[in-house]
Amino acid sequence: MDFKLTEEHQMIRDAARDFAKNELLDGVIERDNTQTFPAEQIKKLGELGFMGMMADPEYGGGGMDTISYVIAMEELSKVDASASVVVSVNNSLVCWGLDTYGSKEQKEKYLTKLTTGESIGAFCLSEPEAGSDATSQKTTAIDKGDHYILNGTKNWITNGNSADYYLVIAQTDREKKHRGINAFIVEKGWEGFEIGPKEDKMGIRGSDTHSLIFNDVKVPKENRIGEDGFGFKFAMKTLAGGRIGIAAQALGIAAGAYELAKEYSKVRKAFGTEIMNHQAIAFMLADMHTKIEAARLLVYKSAADKDNGDNYDLSGAMAKLYASQVAMEVATDAVQVHGGNGYVKEYHVERLMRDAKITQIYEGTSEIQKIVISRSVLKD
Repeated sequence: MDFKLTEEHQMIRDAARDFAKNELLDGVIERDNTQTFPAEQIKKLGELGFMGMMADPEYGGGGMDTISYVIAMEELSKVDASASVVVSVNNSLVCWGLDTYGSKEQKEKYLTKLTTGESIGAFCLSEPEAGSDATSQKTTAIDKGDHYILNGTKNWITNGNSADYYLVIAQTDREKKHRGINAFIVEKGWEGFEIGPKEDKMGIRGSDTHSLIFNDVKVPKENRIGEDGFGFKFAMKTLAGGRIGIAAQALGIAAGAYELAKEYSKVRKAFGTEIMNHQAIAFMLADMHTKIEAARLLVYKSAADKDNGDNYDLSGAMAKLYASQVAMEVATDAVQVHGGNGYVKEYHVERLMRDAKITQIYEGTSEIQKIVISRSVLKD
């Protein structure tokens, strides 16, 4: 067991940390206030190789391991979770899904643009009545021979308006239940494809979240991913890896909030001394640091399981469950350490607290993670 980062991992950490400090920090509060998508920053992340880190180099990817990816996600999320969720969706859900299960033609046409950041992807599973219950798809894709006709609505889609390509999960044969679900690649601008209003969110306000409406959208047969009926398995396998990315995001939010609280405790004075010298604050920081380190080990363990070819359903669920819990707890405590200043935007921690909450909800709520965990431990 070796807990030291390799030289390559350290270089990735430093590159992501520098980018967050030099490119994301400036303007992050304004982007949050105005709900502005970080388009320029995402383009630069693509140029630096952060948008397709784990994908095959043959298709423009970095060919990196999952450890590298979660290290980058943590560093970016310390500063701007709105930008990091774009990186997460593009890497974990879109690029990984296409790289692992897509055809050579699909990879050449779509993946090569997604890995470089030239194009952005979105993953479309959730619906008004099919969030945690992914089997209850109301969106339909009717087989018409050489194409499908897609109808339905998808909700809460990250990169909803900024994406160029959308991986859409739809029901083809309702009688087959989850075995009748398929996954399709849909391009922005196709006739009948409409993007709904932008959601006004509590946190990660810089990322654009929209509903998507499909009205008789014609999808070529070659845009189906995998064999007929593979869609549900595709979604579950892809989301299992996506949870690791969101766990890393939660870890980064927690670590960012902790670092701000620690530095603030060294300069803010109360009762004649820096507040770090008061046991109430010192112990709070000790708890924050311990929780973050425990979360980091869970995240790295799940990433290592994935890299080693081991089943990572359980470790990924545990990492997301615990890291998201830690993100909320640490961000809340960071606001408390800042006192009144923690409640105003210029000190950043109130935004991190708002951003933290979504990590307990998207890509599988905490309750869903507990279902995954309990089923795994109870079957033995």
